[in-house]
Amino acid sequence: MTSSDEPAGGDERDEHESRIVVRRFGPSGARRVVIVAAAIVAILVLAQVWANVWTNQLWFQSIGYSSVFRTEYLTKATMFVGGAVLCGGLIWLSMWLAYRQRPIYAPTTAELDSMDRYREAIEPFRRASFWLVPGVFALFTGSAAIGQWKVALLWLNRQSFGVKDPEFHKDIGFFVFTLPWLQVVVGFLTMALILSLVSAAVMHYLYGGISLRERGVHTTGSARVHLSLLLAALVLVRAVAYWLGRYDQTTTDNSLFTGVDYTAQHAVLPAKAMLAGAAVICAALFVATIWTRTWRLPVVGLALLIVCALVLGAIYPALVSRFKVRPNEQALQSPYISRNIKATKKAYGLDKVKVTSYTPTKKTSAGQLAQDAETVPGIRLVDPSIVSPTFRQLQGTRNYYQFGNTLDVDRYKVGGKTEDTVIGVRELDLSGVPGSQRNWVNDHMVYTHGFGVVAAYGNERTDDGQPVFMESDIPPVGKLGDFEPRIYFGESSPRFSIVGGTADSPKRELDYPRTSSGGEQRTTYGGDGGVGVGSWNRKLAYAVKYHDLNFLFSGSINPDSRVLDTRNPVDRVKKAAPWLTVDGDPYPVVEGGHVQWVVDGYTTSAHYPNSELQSLGNATTDALTTSSDNLRNLAGGRVNYIRNSVKATVDAYTGQVTMYAWDDKDPVLKAWRSAFPGTVKPMSKIPSGLMSHLRYPEDLFKVQRELLTKYHVTDPGQFFQGNDQWQIPTDPARGNREQQPPYYLSVAMPDQNSPTFSLTSTFIPTGDRQNLAAFMTVDADAGSMPGKKSSGYGTFRILEMPRNVTVKGPGQFQNDINSSQAVSPTTKQTLAQFLTYNKQVGSEVQEGNLLTLPVGGGLLYVEPIYVKAAGNTSFPLLKAVVVGFGDKLAWDTTLDGALNELFGGDSGASAGDSGQSKAPEKKSKSPSSSPSSPSSSSKSSKSSKEQSAEVREALADANKWYAQGEKDLKKGDFAAYGKDQKKLKAAIKRAIEAQGGTPSTPSSSPAPKSTDKK
Repeated sequence: MTSSDEPAGGDERDEHESRIVVRRFGPSGARRVVIVAAAIVAILVLAQVWANVWTNQLWFQSIGYSSVFRTEYLTKATMFVGGAVLCGGLIWLSMWLAYRQRPIYAPTTAELDSMDRYREAIEPFRRASFWLVPGVFALFTGSAAIGQWKVALLWLNRQSFGVKDPEFHKDIGFFVFTLPWLQVVVGFLTMALILSLVSAAVMHYLYGGISLRERGVHTTGSARVHLSLLLAALVLVRAVAYWLGRYDQTTTDNSLFTGVDYTAQHAVLPAKAMLAGAAVICAALFVATIWTRTWRLPVVGLALLIVCALVLGAIYPALVSRFKVRPNEQALQSPYISRNIKATKKAYGLDKVKVTSYTPTKKTSAGQLAQDAETVPGIRLVDPSIVSPTFRQLQGTRNYYQFGNTLDVDRYKVGGKTEDTVIGVRELDLSGVPGSQRNWVNDHMVYTHGFGVVAAYGNERTDDGQPVFMESDIPPVGKLGDFEPRIYFGESSPRFSIVGGTADSPKRELDYPRTSSGGEQRTTYGGDGGVGVGSWNRKLAYAVKYHDLNFLFSGSINPDSRVLDTRNPVDRVKKAAPWLTVDGDPYPVVEGGHVQWVVDGYTTSAHYPNSELQSLGNATTDALTTSSDNLRNLAGGRVNYIRNSVKATVDAYTGQVTMYAWDDKDPVLKAWRSAFPGTVKPMSKIPSGLMSHLRYPEDLFKVQRELLTKYHVTDPGQFFQGNDQWQIPTDPARGNREQQPPYYLSVAMPDQNSPTFSLTSTFIPTGDRQNLAAFMTVDADAGSMPGKKSSGYGTFRILEMPRNVTVKGPGQFQNDINSSQAVSPTTKQTLAQFLTYNKQVGSEVQEGNLLTLPVGGGLLYVEPIYVKAAGNTSFPLLKAVVVGFGDKLAWDTTLDGALNELFGGDSGASAGDSGQSKAPEKKSKSPSSSPSSPSSSSKSSKSSKEQSAEVREALADANKWYAQGEKDLKKGDFAAYGKDQKKLKAAIKRAIEAQGGTPSTPSSSPAPKSTDKK
């Protein structure tokens, strides 16, 4: 066949194409193409690695944490080299020894003749394989070793806990710091020895050291010595693993708890000790083959070791558990349950919980809340998980500003009085920028930051249900003083922005829209945050990192430009302190002239002996984390030790990360501070202004309350029976199956003289019962002394309900709301009528946070009711408050009114939410605005009175026909019921028209287009 003929088959076609390539490039040319392609790939990979490493180094340098970068990367590099050399070196040594000790004159058998042909075939690749095979395994092993860099650092900087475990009488530090490192070493040695053994066996077989004969497997002397020593080392390492496995029992789950139980102490621990001894003997038998020249003894020893492992490691403990423990389980396990209870409470910081029996009264009388007059004004009505759309509509000003789905609760001193506050940050949201304005320059150099915070009083509302703002508007006005309002680092900041410029360059960044004169205010970033990106090599590095060539070719980047990235406060703290588990809910604080994000950091371990293991993710998931985009649950796997050891702040303008030691007695924190010296400041450096805003972290509280569902029980027998376990109720206000979140609230427990800012939660019994089992608070107020926590901070208090008295739980109170016929003293409507009316006119009724307070000698439930009108631009307004005490329920448009109705006309305390008759006046007004004339004002007043009369008449008719409809429905007269409903709708329509509105149904029309102009 000539070269112009087409090959007939697939194989021939491939061969034909190969010949064409060879003819076109020649043998050396084809090889050159492969080499060039490989070189290009290698250059691209190396360039990406270089860009990532260098930009990371610049980032750490920009926030003053270069030592973290050096320590982390040096440790990772050492771990990589150590793992790679250990595994790759042993494999290479095994291959080299097997080849070096190959028999020179192999016996001539048919099998060895065929092996000669194999050896001839692979001989050209032998030298390459000697480096390639160990190199590949070394790469994988080294990469796996990098993941253990934190374990290595903890071991190198290990500390003493000063407490010994009850089983082995070793310091807790051995289990937390040393044992994990020993297990890592044993694991890598096991893997390296297995791979070396396989490599040696393959090489000996290929080169005649091992041969298969009719009478069995034959090995040469050198092969036998080589393999027996490898097997002896492997079995010896397994002996160490058996011995260390004894200590592992302290963190092993059993059917009741985590830790050593009766079966572990009397069966598993002796078995592992015997298996360790048996493994040592088996290793000695493998070494003995050097002199016995037979595999018989080590093979028998290995078989016996496997049998012993099955019998002693599995069968014997199962028999002890079934026939010894199970018939007398409570009595035998009680000492070990006591160990577990004590260790769990110590490891989770629950060893000083105050539990008090509490029998709440159900009777109500006038003046009953007089003794709680300080607590009632602190009842927070503004629900931070509902009012975000209200903040957005009233204070967003533009579509490209947004607030998180769930706002934050804090405290601010206003006029000498500390006020519970709901606060949110007006952040930048690029998705709100009109599509016609979206381009690279606008996305990264014009829309760069948010602006200001918005804060509302937690217990106040206007007459129409809006929040009463203590800080609002652009530029900001209010009670929080002067501060830098620009938010360059926040929870929704863009991935990266390029900011800054020379003094004489035009201001490019959009600062804020001018509402009075129109147009926009521009600015140039003047902070020292971020990394300078004016030089060509830095532009190249960031272009490679972000795969964005605009860094290289944009003329808008000047010598003073800075790139801001890693902008989420949680992500910044994680990067600056990679050893911390970081809270999922950072909150903003206006302090020291800046907006600071406060981030709680935790040190954790899964190796605290006999402490209960639990999943951080499951424990911190609740109804809010599943529905909010700015809340995260903790991602740290299973742990059995946790401390809130660090309070960190992130400056919203400069991005500076500052960390303070919050629990300087924590041995794990001490270890990390030893590993990263100078990165965590002492608590004494916390200024007074910041200290007054620090609070007990919500995620830690959720982890602890999950444990207290079982570990409130201190008696081992009662713990074993499990008949007094609790559970966290599902969130009744949101109607889902997720747990009710804890709530920040100023409350006074029975042993406290005044209300304290606290985190609160409720418990109900395990099972189907929904009655209240307990109410719990933790003192969340850190005080205001610089560098010193308040003495009561972190104190847990539990009010335990009597078992012979049924106290309504949150779910039962919610059911009462849904079916209540309680009448509002203001609107004269029943609660059911109020809810039905709003739903029928197309509004959405949203039930707010259901708060529980121990006041008046009993338990008070408070739930705000929000109403959101139909339409895309509507927002929730606080329209009613429902309260419950004992078996009685009341409601009104204000908390004061509801409490007075509940307690016989006078509760004895003032909530302070009925004094706001209108929205607060703004300090600055548009120059074009002018007051209404007296005549127009009087006309408006008269019209308003006539309008109110029409509304009352229409609502009275609506109530009448609603009640008549209920009667006809009970009679089964559906025709009359239909007529009643038509008349009811007509009355509702008249009421809406009398208020100047138009009857509507829920709209599905699209959102109005933005009219923002540059």
